[in-house]
Amino acid sequence: MPTAETPYRPLTVAAVRPETADTVTLELTPADGLPLVYRAGQYLTLVAHEHGQEVRRSYSFSSAPALNEPVRITIKRIANGLMSRRLVDRVRPGDTLLTTGAAGLFVLPEDTRAVRQVWLLAAGSGITPVFSLLKTLLATEPTLSAVLVYSNHAPATTIFREELLALAARYPERLRIEWLYSNAPDLARAHLYKELLEDLVRQHATAPPAQLLAYVCGPLNYMRMCGYALRELQLPPDNIRRENFNTEPPYVPPLLPPDTDAHPVTVHWAGREYQFSSQHPDTILQAARRHDLRLPYSCEAGRCGNCLARCTQGRVWMSYNEVLTERDLARGLVLTCTGYPVGGPVRLEIGG
Repeated sequence: MPTAETPYRPLTVAAVRPETADTVTLELTPADGLPLVYRAGQYLTLVAHEHGQEVRRSYSFSSAPALNEPVRITIKRIANGLMSRRLVDRVRPGDTLLTTGAAGLFVLPEDTRAVRQVWLLAAGSGITPVFSLLKTLLATEPTLSAVLVYSNHAPATTIFREELLALAARYPERLRIEWLYSNAPDLARAHLYKELLEDLVRQHATAPPAQLLAYVCGPLNYMRMCGYALRELQLPPDNIRRENFNTEPPYVPPLLPPDTDAHPVTVHWAGREYQFSSQHPDTILQAARRHDLRLPYSCEAGRCGNCLARCTQGRVWMSYNEVLTERDLARGLVLTCTGYPVGGPVRLEIGG
């Protein structure tokens, strides 16, 4: 497990498998021989150093640990992507990658008794965590059915198309896949839009909205549209999960925390305690960095959840949050990348 003293863990690339012309799957083996613990739907944060600067990017697992599959992440090349171009074009078996570990809240609930059907909405490479979730759900949750709505340009650019067809054939009573292609002659089925999604849910839902669980992954506007449609269909907000790797900082109204004074922060992480002071305009994450404490993070924009912590004492005010639900907030979960201590000392627990 990464710590303040050893923040990176080396992984060996065991295999590289092309998926499409611009997408590859990397099979990874921990160089230290210890298991890499993760859950279906989570992501792995990789670290590189460019011109003296640390760069972090997160890539979803496409493997399912419940099926005892080798650890795999799937990466699509981004035109100007600092890390994705290198990973897709140049990484070969035997290469070493550095990671800060697995994280993410885009996972199946521990208790699924309140759920009867799962809806999976993916666009392009957004299928990666969804594929991991789908395999796990079908293998370990025999009472649940699933509907996958998957948007792509064409069949030839569809990641995991053959594997998904095989799953649909293996679980014909429990899995339905709606394929949407932007090059389709039927324009009504070329893209997913609000009215089409609402029609699909009305057509294929086998339970009332409160018993439907939805997972959405794709471009930001796609996920927003899906969220609007699902809420209009009366799905509870906590039943709508989104995965977002957009690293562009969001627009945040120029609001100050209710308290801009300096307060002590105590962080319990990897079996040790660390103490430092945090004061606006620095977030808790930035204050930790100024004290040479490299806490987990990725997007630094309140969107991915890699910097997740549990507040066990005091109060943390967040300037932005796209990942934590009301249920998460009620459990004391906070984001250090947009969080500020307010009202007094704060104690945080990370991991565990």
